[in-house]
Amino acid sequence: MGENILIGFLGGLITGISPCILPVLPVIFFSAGLDSARRGTPSSAPAGRAARTALASGHATAARQTSRWRPYQVIAGLVLSFSAVTLLGSLALSALGLPQDVLRWAGIAVLGAVGIGLMAPRVEEWLEKPFSWIPQRRVDARRGGFGLGLALGAVFVPCAGPVLAAIVVSGATGRIGPESVALTLSFALGVSVPLLVFALAGRGLAERLKAFRRRQRGIRITAGVLMVALAAGLALDLPAALQRLVPDYTASFQDQLHPNAGTPLDLGGLVTDENRQLANCTQGATTLQDCGPAPALRGATAWIGSEPLTLAGLRGHVVLIDFWAYSCINCQRSLPHIIALNDAYKAAGLTVIGVHTPEYAFEREQRNVEAGVKDHGIDYPVAMDNGYATWSAYRNRFWPAQYLIDAQGNVRHIQQGEGGYQTTESLVRQLLADAHPGAALPAPVETAGTAPAAGTTPETFLGVAKQVNYAGVGPYRTGTATFSYPAQQPADSFALSGPWTLGAQSIAPGPAASVRLDFRAAQVQAVAGGTGTLTVHGPDGERTVDVGGSPRSYVLLDGAAQRQGTLEVTASPGVELYSFTFG
Repeated sequence: MGENILIGFLGGLITGISPCILPVLPVIFFSAGLDSARRGTPSSAPAGRAARTALASGHATAARQTSRWRPYQVIAGLVLSFSAVTLLGSLALSALGLPQDVLRWAGIAVLGAVGIGLMAPRVEEWLEKPFSWIPQRRVDARRGGFGLGLALGAVFVPCAGPVLAAIVVSGATGRIGPESVALTLSFALGVSVPLLVFALAGRGLAERLKAFRRRQRGIRITAGVLMVALAAGLALDLPAALQRLVPDYTASFQDQLHPNAGTPLDLGGLVTDENRQLANCTQGATTLQDCGPAPALRGATAWIGSEPLTLAGLRGHVVLIDFWAYSCINCQRSLPHIIALNDAYKAAGLTVIGVHTPEYAFEREQRNVEAGVKDHGIDYPVAMDNGYATWSAYRNRFWPAQYLIDAQGNVRHIQQGEGGYQTTESLVRQLLADAHPGAALPAPVETAGTAPAAGTTPETFLGVAKQVNYAGVGPYRTGTATFSYPAQQPADSFALSGPWTLGAQSIAPGPAASVRLDFRAAQVQAVAGGTGTLTVHGPDGERTVDVGGSPRSYVLLDGAAQRQGTLEVTASPGVELYSFTFG
């Protein structure tokens, strides 16, 4: 259990600094400093409505003494609410016969009401009236840090990961024991650490800046506007659109919790004769593997866009099963690639099936899932796996995750988490060619090109989090350093020369920096972003490739037949290199 607690805490800590936190940070920052903005003002004040009016107008007189505990109350309420909703919410709502998204909408309503109360004192008075029978207690938007935290926790939707998956599955299936409770608490504690730091920063700023004390009315209105905006944005699912545009800068930390390339996949769940061989698949595989017969699709509460399907009825088809959830940011980033595969290859014999397994209670509502399917432009069949029956049968632990099944019904590849799109398409093409020899296939939709021939150099990632095949002189770690080529470079490897800044997902060159590849392939491509040039020295002479805009693939070498050789690429400052692919 000790190891699980540590993993849970680290998973929560990473989640607490991930892009998924961004929408709630402004509310936490301003709300945590509301009380402290009045520090130093008299503790006595006019009573009743006159006091609230004086405070609302920004006068120096305060209605009561300030509390230094508000940041802790906000975070404690958020963590408690999130933990309870995640672990027990679905079971409780089912037992009461309530809609599964009632807690989310209740949280949104409370956020909106508190925000309006901050902006309009008369609304705040109206909100207090139902609680007037409680001695010495008021539902005060300025003071209710714990209540605000409870509302935030009900709508808090962090990025998916194996730790969160284990918690959600335990709660949703009723398998709640000491280990799942400890994992939930350790995850919540990890999330709370960076959030509390941010809340304390908001309080500290309010205490130090005189402008906060002079402009209390403006600060209240700003906090209220932010809460109402967050509530409206959550109702319209706008934070998800924002998060899809923000790169996951915690990817390198997340990768540390995943198995390394070539190691068995991190599969959980109950092991049965039906799914035992899934463990034959390994992480980061770029070739087809034999992972045993595909477990059956089972327990779907509804099918969207299709009649119920069975794998037995799909014999002869190549099948791609995508585990996802409509509010999962990681899933939303991968969906365009899955949709593109379906559009390109369904006529050639590929069947894509989305298995929607909910992370949160509100994702169990069919109307919500149908809206998500429509919003994301999905036109392939989607099975609602509310009971986690198919999820458990596949021993899955990730949102998203793809299981590639050949025409005979055997699992041949598993992709956990985002990425691997080029590899997945390459393997889809191989399986379609095996199932329908001689049939014409459409042009590849990803940048990896057609399936690589035997002996082709594997895809080479350059970011520190995923780098493989490095053979240069000196350590390969995050930061800026000057590199040099080795005297002899092994086959299928890369090395650096000159000054480079190494990041988690990409590397950036300094002046006269270059990278040398020892490769075996017919085609070499680089995934690059930024603005600048790549000067390529290789078997076909020298050429310059212009780079501009968001990261995409650029062809460096293109031939009709596979060959072995060396390619040196000099990158100008301003370019970012992500990976090299070979075909």
